[in-house]
This record gives sequence, C-alpha cells and structure tokens, in this order.
Amino acid sequence: MSAEFSVTELTNYIKSYITASPTLARVSVRGEASNCSAPSGKGHIFFTLKDEGAVLRAVIFKSAAEKLDFKLENGMTLICEGRISVYPQGGQYLLYADKIKPEGTGDLYVAFELLKKKLQAEGLFDSRHKQLLPKTPLSVGVITSATGAAVRDIINVSGRRFPSAKIVVYPSLVQGEGAAAELCAGVEYFNYVNPVDVIIIGRGGGSIEELWAFNDERLARTIFKSAVPVVSAVGHETDFTICDFVADLRAPTPSAAAEMALPDRSDMLRRLGNAQNRIIALMTQRIREERRVLASLASAAVLRSPTAAFDERRLHILRLEERLDRAVQNRVKLVKYAFDSKREKLLSLDPNAVLKRGYAAVFTEDGRVVKSVNEVKDGDGLVLRVADGEIGARAETKKQYGEMNHE
Repeated sequence: MSAEFSVTELTNYIKSYITASPTLARVSVRGEASNCSAPSGKGHIFFTLKDEGAVLRAVIFKSAAEKLDFKLENGMTLICEGRISVYPQGGQYLLYADKIKPEGTGDLYVAFELLKKKLQAEGLFDSRHKQLLPKTPLSVGVITSATGAAVRDIINVSGRRFPSAKIVVYPSLVQGEGAAAELCAGVEYFNYVNPVDVIIIGRGGGSIEELWAFNDERLARTIFKSAVPVVSAVGHETDFTICDFVADLRAPTPSAAAEMALPDRSDMLRRLGNAQNRIIALMTQRIREERRVLASLASAAVLRSPTAAFDERRLHILRLEERLDRAVQNRVKLVKYAFDSKREKLLSLDPNAVLKRGYAAVFTEDGRVVKSVNEVKDGDGLVLRVADGEIGARAETKKQYGEMNHE
C-alpha cells in the first residue's frame, strides 16, 4: 500500500530531500532573465531563468541585490549562483541566488566604470559645463538610425508640440562596429556643416553590448566640445551610458528628449495671449493717462489766452519798476538827509561861520592864535580876524576872567 501524505507533509518532504542534496546546496545556473520584478518594494528581485527547454523561478534578496553593479533586466543572459530549495506556499522550487553576473558582459561593465571614473575626474560631467537649451529652437538635429523607432517618435512629438521646428536627421549606426565614429561625425556635422539650435542623439533600449557605441570615449569628448547643446536619449529610463553623463541634458527616451527640447505650441500660444492682454491693458491705461494730460493742458489759461501770461508778466514788471523808483527816491532822501546833517555839523565847526556871527579871532603878529591873556603882553601888536578881513590892534590892557572870578 502506498504512503499517504497531506499536501504540506509531501511538500516539506520534497523540500527536505532537495535541501539535503549537496549538489543543490550550491549551484551555478545559466539562463536568460525574464519576468524581472520587485513587487514587494523592499529591494528583493524576483525573476525567471529560462532556456529553450525549461524555466526556473529565482529570487535574490535585498542584501545581495544591493551589491549588483548592473541593472537586472529582461533578456540578459545571466550566470546565477545560489541554492535550490522549495517554497511551500507557492508549491514550487526556487533558485535562491546570492551572486549574479551577466554572461559575457563583465569586461564591458569594468571598462564602462573605468572610463566613467576617468572622464568624471577630468570634469567632463561637471554641471558648470552644461549648456542651457534654447527656449524656442527652430532647428533640431537628430542623430540616430534612420529606420529605428527613435526618429519616428521624435518626429511625432515635434509635429504635435512645435511643428514650426525643422527636424534634420543625420542617419547613423547606433550599434556595432563603426557606430561610434558615425555618431561623432553627426555631432560635428551639426556644429560645423549644418548648424542647428539643439542636438538629440540616441536610440531605443538594449543590452550593454547594443548600447556600447554610446560609451565610446571619443564620442564623449566630441559631445563635450559641442557648441550646440546636446540632449542624450539613449535607451529606456533605467539605461545609463557615458553619453548621458557628458551631454547637456539626459532624457530617458527619445520621445522624452523631444518633449524636453521643444516647447509646447499650445502653451506658447496661451502665454502669448496672456502677454498680448497685458500689453493691451497697459496701453489702454497709458492712453487714458495721456488723454487726461491733454485735457488738462487744453483747459490751461495759456492755451485759452496765449498773451495773458505775457500781460501778467508786464504788469508784474511795471509794479517792480514802481517799487524800484520809490526805493531809489527814499534812498536818495535818506542819503541827502544824512549829508545835510553832517554838513550842518561841519559848518558849526567852521571858524569862519563863528566869525560871521560877530566874533573875531586874535592872532599875534607872527600868526599864532591867542588863546589866553597870558600869551599877550602890554603893548604887543595883535591882528583881529573878522569874517570879512583883518584889523590891526595893540594890547593896552588885559584882564583874566579866571583871576577876576577868583578875586
């Protein structure tokens, strides 16, 4: 009779049987990645390894996933190391991976990181070297495959957002041998042969091998020297290349690059309409103000009677002249009065004036003025000067009033 198990008992039995196998305790499995997801949001990555004959579910937990130096994506060929066990709740066996390496791409990742560090040290990624995109580019140069989806996406976005812009396509290889050289030639073409306002360089997503042309050192230096702003649009949102780091702006997709490089026509029309309305409002207000000024000037007296102002000025001048005449006359009177006053004082001090009042001045014969009786002796000759002449005399007697008063 066969053994009887519950589902849980049988699943646990299978799990213990598998986990007890030394071979399955540490295995390396090669396969193509698909169904990559991180649904928990905690950093764990679930994926499927497949080949032409089978499928194997796998998981790498956060602690190991954080150590990966690449982005795990669908379509990559991987070599995964880990253990095989059973997940009872899911009823399936799993590869619990702790190490994952892209097959055949390890050397490319090393080369990518080395070049990235080298160019970063030289300052090719510095934000101070980044150019601003023109607000209204009238010509856009696109460097990509002429038959790829990228160019169609850019043209479609351009037609929708800003059809006035001229889209100039420089057909170029975007992967494989010779692609990097053609991409460089495209950048130089739009700088020196057919200058444009902005350059978009890119392609759709792919593996690191397919995107490797955009990690070329010569292309990086050509973009860095470009006088025309360059938008890098290589791969999907999670793909980064050296071209992305050195370009003036990085877009996650070619369509997004067109969105970033070209203005929205409807938005521009709206802003132009707003500006037009503001200008009309300002001009209307200015016209009102100027009309008020004109009305004020029209009612001014100088316009109603142009000579009135001159008449008022003439009358004012006449009044000033009258005031000046009165002031001059008053000044003359004051000066004359002062002159007469001083003249009277001078006349009162004039000896001749005294003589005219009946007095006489006494002089000795030698011309000295006699001021005291003591200066004259009896018998001395004297000269009496009156207002109209002189009289000769001789001293007969003399009397000194002071002595008489004293007696």
